[in-house]
Amino acid sequence: MADTKLYELLGVGRGASDAEIKKAYRKLAKENHPDKNPAAGERFKEISYAYEVLSDPEKRQLYDRYGIEGLKEGGGPGGGFGGASMFEDLFGGFFGFPGMGGGGARSRRRRGEDTYHPLRVSLEDLYNGKTSKLQLSKTVICKKCSGAGGKAGATVRCRTCSGRGVKVTLRQLGPGMVQQMQSICPDCHGEGETINERDRCKECKGKKVVSETKILEVHVDKGMKNEQKIPFRGEGDQLPDMEPGDVIIILQQKEHEMFTRNGNDLYLTHTIGLVEALCGFQFVIKHLDGRDLVIANPPGEVVHPGMYKTVTGEGMPTYRNPFEKGNLYIKFDVTFPPNNFVESPQLQQLETLLPKRPHVDIPEGEHVEEVNLVDYEDTRDSSRGARSEAYHEDDDDDMGGHGPRVQCAHQ
Repeated sequence: MADTKLYELLGVGRGASDAEIKKAYRKLAKENHPDKNPAAGERFKEISYAYEVLSDPEKRQLYDRYGIEGLKEGGGPGGGFGGASMFEDLFGGFFGFPGMGGGGARSRRRRGEDTYHPLRVSLEDLYNGKTSKLQLSKTVICKKCSGAGGKAGATVRCRTCSGRGVKVTLRQLGPGMVQQMQSICPDCHGEGETINERDRCKECKGKKVVSETKILEVHVDKGMKNEQKIPFRGEGDQLPDMEPGDVIIILQQKEHEMFTRNGNDLYLTHTIGLVEALCGFQFVIKHLDGRDLVIANPPGEVVHPGMYKTVTGEGMPTYRNPFEKGNLYIKFDVTFPPNNFVESPQLQQLETLLPKRPHVDIPEGEHVEEVNLVDYEDTRDSSRGARSEAYHEDDDDDMGGHGPRVQCAHQ
């Protein structure tokens, strides 16, 4: 049966044209590029290798005729183009190509996991920018044994997994049906080799790595946002035969006592009195960079409760373009004076200054009744008490003072 694994990697058929192969590769390479998706590093290598073969007429012809083994063994001088190690590094132990053995799982340079660390920052830090020093603990290759774990020749092939680094178990699913399952070898931890106790490195005790403290300078740029990630490439834990992962700093914004943020805009709530709402006002805001902003509203411009006003260009700076800023939005709450704050004559004088109240025609007759307004909360409390008393009275009536009523069943 013809080998189609490289075609399947690119998602095209064996009869695909050069243009179709190129288009498929560009799409997959963009989706799986390590800079965009660090976890897809191995798949990116496989996609790139498939394209390298299928975009070359001679290599594609050799692959179509003999498959992967043909490329490995007869693709040119020196044991095929690129040699056998290229296939083992990219595909050994992954697709299960014949003739690869177990060496591919060890020789393929895998990528370590990324390490995530939160960094608490204030809104002022995100507005002005800041450089923070972060102390991290990481593993590095042991310098004494250069990551060998012991003296030269001390490593032996793991007997449990026969040096493959994985343990294969078979599970019977039914008559004639077997499921093959792979897991990391518990004895060698996936390395395919072990070191005798007496030959282990005294520095790392055979672990091949030691702990080290690392100081990272984290530059928080103006306009960065909550949950934004700052990556440090290759600063993750080091392990033998593995590409170190990244250290990724995640910004976590602390709550601000005055401002809230939405994108590049800032919001705050300010309370004014009735006089200010009707006759104008001035007040001062201490901005995130220490400047004092004098906010003014001219007399005659009435501010209603819940109204928003805008101060343009006084929001957050735009990330990587700090001279462009969002807006500052101020919501106004209006505090009204207490009851009977002035005498009746003064109220009459005040009324002459305010817009005239609407005229209301009051009807007359027996069907007209004048009622009074009381506070809403007072009525809620009294109505609860009335309902509760009514429930108790109903219960007393039902009990009749002599226990529950019993109704006889008719025969």
